[in-house]
Amino acid sequence: MKIGIVVPFSWSYWGGVVEHSEHQAAALRRRGHDVQILMGNDPAGKLTRFLHPRSGRHGELPEGIIPVGRSVVVPANGSLPNIVLSPRSIRRVRRILENEQFDVIHVHEPMTPAVCVAAISFAKCPIVATHHAHGDLGWMGPALRFWGFLMDRIDARIAVSPMAEESAARWIPGPYKVIPNGVLIPENADPVGRDHAVVFIGRHDARKGLPVLLKAWPQIHAATGARLRVIGTDPMQYRLLHARIRFDEAGIDVLGIVPNEVRTHELERAKLLVTPALGGESFGLVLAEAFACATPAVASDIPGYAAVAIPEAATLVSPDDPDKLAAAVIEMLSDEERRVEMGRAARAHALANYAWDDIARQLEETYLEVVA
Repeated sequence: MKIGIVVPFSWSYWGGVVEHSEHQAAALRRRGHDVQILMGNDPAGKLTRFLHPRSGRHGELPEGIIPVGRSVVVPANGSLPNIVLSPRSIRRVRRILENEQFDVIHVHEPMTPAVCVAAISFAKCPIVATHHAHGDLGWMGPALRFWGFLMDRIDARIAVSPMAEESAARWIPGPYKVIPNGVLIPENADPVGRDHAVVFIGRHDARKGLPVLLKAWPQIHAATGARLRVIGTDPMQYRLLHARIRFDEAGIDVLGIVPNEVRTHELERAKLLVTPALGGESFGLVLAEAFACATPAVASDIPGYAAVAIPEAATLVSPDDPDKLAAAVIEMLSDEERRVEMGRAARAHALANYAWDDIARQLEETYLEVVA
């Protein structure tokens, strides 16, 4: 089939939905499909620096991505996503759909303007939609008033977790199929012989809980001597955070926004993932990524993480509690035999539940249903 994947965010700024769409496209291509991704792009330059407070990836777009316009930062659901809102992007989407003649389009976060709403409006083929967000989603009320009637055009609805399904169904009732996020599974990952380091992966959004970890870090570093590798947080935002809460920086390395290959390498080399998010996570994607690399985790006990974590592979602690977080990390780093066992259990869990090839097979079945 010829499949168009529609993403309302910008390729230039890393995020769960952006990464999901790229892996989805690659997995579907491995199954023989022709796949194009429609999403935003913010090339390097003064205008991008003016519109965005953080740096991103501004190189050449990979093959298979069709840019639809620049993005702007819009606060939503406790995060700061980079959404394409340009009126010009609506015309671009219409032109792309006319030229490409997709057999099916797959729209991520379908209620998001302007790209997704335009795609649903102009598509002359079956439409599949995936809902990712978890939370109150109060912005859906005004959106439904203006373009909610378009949701009747969607032929199949997917949610990445039961929490995402619950959040979406509160506003858009109807049957949903739960298909989780997939993750890349490295060919070989061994929890033995790791660097004495822990990894945090996440944007500098309040809900990701980085300040909680930074407050806990002096205790962890003093007790274990481990290093903290911070990935996904812009170095400038990290400096501003340090100026605000004045934590001890000993043992901290800020890597910033890195390519997927570097993030996977860091997870394969670290002893532990620490992810102290405060809430609003519909699916523990970063946990699944760590598990695929045979890396156990200490994470907040929130619904999105609890749905992915298993006791054999992760320790869950109360959110927004630096002392409990520190105690859990210190305990895991102090028992190497247990940590290795948890790493092996984590990888087995990821292989059984989150391999992209299996996720792509489930998506393909959905496309065949709506096309038929």
